[in-house]
Parts: sequence; structure tokens; C-alpha cells
Amino acid sequence: MARVNRAIELLEQGQPIYYSGAGELSYEGGVKASQTWADYLVVELEHGLFNLPALDAFMKGLAASGPTKSGHHTPAIITTLPTDGTDEHVMRANAWMVKQVLARGVHGILLCHAETPGAVKAFVEAARYPFHTVGVGEGVDVGRRGAGGQGGAASIWGISTAEYLECADVWPLNPKGEIFLGLKIENKRALSNVEATVRVPGIAFAEWGPGDMGMSHGYSNAHDPPYAEDMANARTRVKAACDAENIAFLDGVTPDNVAEKIDSGVRVGSGGEEAANAGRTYTNRTMPW
Repeated sequence: MARVNRAIELLEQGQPIYYSGAGELSYEGGVKASQTWADYLVVELEHGLFNLPALDAFMKGLAASGPTKSGHHTPAIITTLPTDGTDEHVMRANAWMVKQVLARGVHGILLCHAETPGAVKAFVEAARYPFHTVGVGEGVDVGRRGAGGQGGAASIWGISTAEYLECADVWPLNPKGEIFLGLKIENKRALSNVEATVRVPGIAFAEWGPGDMGMSHGYSNAHDPPYAEDMANARTRVKAACDAENIAFLDGVTPDNVAEKIDSGVRVGSGGEEAANAGRTYTNRTMPW
């Protein structure tokens, strides 16, 4: 195991990564999910219940049933949050969500409706301890995460508390960091600011969120292709912004188009196990997971 976070490890190796939903949030659900085919699992807390006891039990089930097939203590777990990234004030008021899920031992967070650079700056700062100073003064200020949750999180990661404090920082801003932060640029407001938003240090990946982006453009259900011109243009703009800042772009993939998507620069794939297997074969991924 080169890293705690398998998703980061693979991206550093030049390998695209693939995710799946986490399934039932319970201890038993964590036991079942521990041997997932996916490179990371998403715990959906945006519209699902913000059930921290269930998340805590799930993480403990993962840790008790490891290691994974790749030799990691648990799969990487990324959560969404109920709050939107509307602006700095909204994000500051809801930063408690960031500290709560990180204290449960998750490995990253995907911020929904990331509309403004101020919100993203507050998001990154909420995820960082103040003694991690890489990048401070260069787009982000001192971190605001406090002491108290590191012991429990360290046990989920399978490392000591001292080791957790050292590596629980945002990647790739801190090359030794193990926390994976992403953005959903999924409405017109977010799209209008995307170039500045993804420039905030500490972000590892972003997506264009076609379901919500479609609603923002007046469509009740435009999640799946073929896309209207305004939707295609939105995707192009988000991807271009990601490419300019060298952060990973997330997009839907299928077994038939995953190779083409990889060649175009997609580095995080949503599309299921069959598509992931096709992509891994295309990039000569060394298995098991």
C-alpha cells in the first residue's frame, strides 16, 4: 500500500479511476462494501439522510472487513453534503458538515452546486488543519479544522493518530495529502464562475453534473446524452477549465466509449463495473483493485 487513499494513488500513476455508490449505510453495509470493485465509493448525503451515526457504523464496518483487494485498509470513501457551495457565507455557516464527515474517517468530499470561488475557498479551509500551510496566502487562508476527531478517523484509516494528522491534508496541493476534494459545477451560476472556482488551490477533481445542469438550462430530465447544444457547451467549458488547472475531470462513461473518453482527458469515470473493466483493460491497469 503506497497510500491510504487508493483513488489518489491511481491518479498519481496516470490511471483513470471509477466509482460506485456505497450502498446501505450500516455496519453490515460497510462489511459488504469493503471488497468493492470500485476505486472509490460515494456516500450520497446531499439528498439522502445526513445520518452521521449510520455513516460512522458504515466506516467501522469497512475498517473491520479489510484489507481491500489492493491491500488498502478500506476503499476510499467520498461524501456529498446537504449544503450547496452558494457563497462564502453559506459555506462558512455549514462548515460543521465538513468536520463531521471527516471525523468519521471519510477520504474526501464532493461539494454540490459549487457556485463561487469564495465558497470553494471556505470549503478547502474547512477541510484543512491550521498547521498544514502549503498554499496558504496563495489562494487559500489558514485551515479551520480543529482537534478532536482525529483519533477515530485514524483508526478507520488504519494508521496512528500522529500519522493521520500528518497526511490528513488536501491533495494535490499537498503532495503527501490523502484528502480528495471535488466540485460539482452543475448550474448556470456555477458555470459562469467555473474558471475562477476550479483555480482555488486544494481541489482535485470536478464534474459538470448534467442532471442539475440540465434543470438549470430549462430541461426536466437531460441527464443522459444526446445533449442539446447548450448542454454540450456547458460540458466543454467545465472540462476546459479543469484541463487548464490540471485537475481531473469526471464524466459518464460506458463500455463502448470509455476508451474514447480516456483519450479525450476524462480521468474519473461514472458508468458501472463493466465500463470500469473496459477502461482498466485499455490503460493496462494492474489488478486486483
